[in-house]
Amino acid sequence: FTKCCQETGLLMVVKCRQENTALKDCLVGYYSDPSFYEECKAEYLKQREEYRATGIKKKRQKFTPNV
Repeated sequence: FTKCCQETGLLMVVKCRQENTALKDCLVGYYSDPSFYEECKAEYLKQREEYRATGIKKKRQKFTPNV
C-alpha cells in the first residue's frame, strides 16, 4: 500500500483501492485475534505505568517502509 501511494501521489485514492482493501483485511485479522489484542494491551499498560512513575516518555519505534 505504501509503495502504491508513493508512486501514485494524489491519485492514490482511486488507484490504490485494491492495496488498501488488502491492508484493511490484514489489520482486521490481527486486531480480531484475542491473544494479539491482549499482548498490545499489556504493552500499552506497561508503558503507561512507566510514564506515570517517571514522567519520561519512551521513544517510539521507527519502522522502515516496506520497499
